[in-house]
Amino acid sequence: MMEQPLFGRRLKELRRAGGLSQAALAGEEISTGYLSRLESGARQPTERVITYLAKKLGVDSSAFQTPSGGTSLAQALSIASSANDDEATEKLVQALEVAGDEDLLPRWQALWLVAQHWRRLGRKEEELACLNELAVLADELGLPELRCRAWSSLARCLRGSGRVSESITVADRAVKLAKEAKLTVPDIGNALMSLVSAEAEEGRLPDARAHVDELVELVDKHEGPLKAEALWSAATVRFRQGEHGAALELIERATEGLEGSADLTLWLRLRLAAASLSLQSDPPRTELAGARLKEAEAAIEFVGTTVLRQELTTLRAHLAFAEQRYADSRTLLDQLGQDELRLTYRDRIRLGVLEGRLMIQEGRPKDGLRKLKELGEESRRAFNIDLSAEIWRILAEELENGMKT
Repeated sequence: MMEQPLFGRRLKELRRAGGLSQAALAGEEISTGYLSRLESGARQPTERVITYLAKKLGVDSSAFQTPSGGTSLAQALSIASSANDDEATEKLVQALEVAGDEDLLPRWQALWLVAQHWRRLGRKEEELACLNELAVLADELGLPELRCRAWSSLARCLRGSGRVSESITVADRAVKLAKEAKLTVPDIGNALMSLVSAEAEEGRLPDARAHVDELVELVDKHEGPLKAEALWSAATVRFRQGEHGAALELIERATEGLEGSADLTLWLRLRLAAASLSLQSDPPRTELAGARLKEAEAAIEFVGTTVLRQELTTLRAHLAFAEQRYADSRTLLDQLGQDELRLTYRDRIRLGVLEGRLMIQEGRPKDGLRKLKELGEESRRAFNIDLSAEIWRILAEELENGMKT
């Protein structure tokens, strides 16, 4: 027989795995109070009680002698944090489902790892649900560092899901908390980046510019990933303010200033971002975009998630269109259509815009123009003013080109 408190932990684990309350497991033979003391390790079980509990749980008595196989939250967390692979994290997800809420800090750590897992896979709904719970739990714990990190991550996810106004509210809370609590530069910086990206998305460019200038000054003496991401944020704001040259200089500084050994995933994402801004320039800088995409392709085999692969394919489709290789662009677009898209809201809308423009080039102007109008309306209803303005501009250009022909 397993000694306490290990017996109690295993009993609680088996009960929760079976979806039973303490009252349901206790039944008429033992009291819930006695069962609670067994689970806490305060009472040693008798052979008769072990036999009774095993029968109620549908397991052999030897199950109480078997240490957890990774279903307990603490063990699953230890395995997932040290293994750093999807299989271990999936087991952590399962452990979270049956774990209680008495161990708040381990649960917070587990939710943090699981949220990152969902983000890598591009599963926005699961990530959002996880981050919402993470934010609530951080508030219960009351630790400013955890609250700030939870809110910053939640704000990023909300923006990526198209819920920009909510993102601004949450990010603003994170920034204020980080400053009031005098948190570290990385915490303040990440909160500011969440706020800047959301403000820029909603078209609040003066606010975004003020905050991103503050961000760049804050991290000026820092090197590595934090500074690279700050410069990336600054480039995005400058670009949306129409300063395309300055934006490209900033993204190039970020790209060239970060070594792959520091963060290969960010190294890859920066090249995708540089290609994206190059293609959105007027006129598109296709040569620079092509060079950055080739660099990204070289790294995709090492850190390529489904999301990053889809982003790369999307940009290759945009590049083909800009170079008037319409058949190639269509092939790449159809390739993306074979899988569930894991892209951000903005990238999915821009992919739809590409679809509409291809329809026009393929001799289906009515269908293409209708699609562009629908996407413009959808962006407006989502209060994504910057994206909506971009779509209406493209629509106007397509209408003007149609009149010329």
